[in-house]
Amino acid sequence: MSVLVTGGAGYIGSHMVLELLDAGEDVVVLDDLSTGFRWAVPPQVPLVIGDFGDENLVKDAIARYGVTEIVHFAAKIVVPESVARPLLYYSNNTAKARTLLETATSAGIERFIFSSTAAVYGDPVQNPVTEDEPPKPMSPYGRSKLMVEWMLEDVSKASNLKYVALRYFNVAGGDPAGRAGQSTPNATHLIKVAVQTALGLRPKMQLFGIDYPTHDGSCVRDYIQVTDLARAHMDALAHLRGGGQSLVCNAGYAKGFSVIDVIETVKRVSGRDFHVEVSERRPGDPAAIVAGNDLIKSALGWRPQHDDLEEIVRQALRWEQNLAERVSGNAGLDGIKTGAPGS
Repeated sequence: MSVLVTGGAGYIGSHMVLELLDAGEDVVVLDDLSTGFRWAVPPQVPLVIGDFGDENLVKDAIARYGVTEIVHFAAKIVVPESVARPLLYYSNNTAKARTLLETATSAGIERFIFSSTAAVYGDPVQNPVTEDEPPKPMSPYGRSKLMVEWMLEDVSKASNLKYVALRYFNVAGGDPAGRAGQSTPNATHLIKVAVQTALGLRPKMQLFGIDYPTHDGSCVRDYIQVTDLARAHMDALAHLRGGGQSLVCNAGYAKGFSVIDVIETVKRVSGRDFHVEVSERRPGDPAAIVAGNDLIKSALGWRPQHDDLEEIVRQALRWEQNLAERVSGNAGLDGIKTGAPGS
């Protein structure tokens, strides 16, 4: 009995692998390493290198490692890219997910956790947004994920498969023990970009739009710490193992920070100023989106432990320094306060 984690060499997937290992679970990772890293997979975890849309590869992995559950992270996630290249997103995120689901159900898999997104809501009527709000995604990325939710709903009615789809809000931070973090060099995550700019790894960063109807004109988002998110997946797995019914729920903190709030927090925590260039709005960006999280708490018993923006920023700073040391072999970047939260 083992858990297959697709995209387990990537940012969120690698944190899920750590949570599973910490809980004594048997894990196998499937990743094509296009954005993930071999070194992010612990040495005791089998790594199958390949595409989650490869039916034969997935079928073999399920049989070889005795897979009974799948946690599916692998996807393309950049909203502006999805606007420019929609068919790429429908191919990777939707069509390949259909193949994965067909392979899983054919192999008798009965529990499936899916990483969905708050982008399915588009620009919500009210915040915090609840799961009752009809989805109206503004981007091909959001649509590609919503289509998978629809497939899961239909497949679960026609088979023994039960699922939980977690609609992530903005994921940030890193493993509190420093074992993993956001490692993609050209990632578009706001906190990652701001931290890299504070460390001098980028000459400047861009702020996309300051004319939104928010308190300071910049977009407002709900930032969820990545280990808290991984633990939400553990709670979802326990829910299904306990006979729980299929479920779609938000994963966020029910509070938002603007882009400017985040930039000022990074400056304050790092002790460094840096250049921020104001640019035009990006297509597909809603003004504000904050999670209603009553359902995930009541249905899954999820309780966040790292709901603190400064702690999240410190984790991101510390991890970015670790990456710099990995590349250069030096003693780190001087003058940056990257110690444990509260230091």
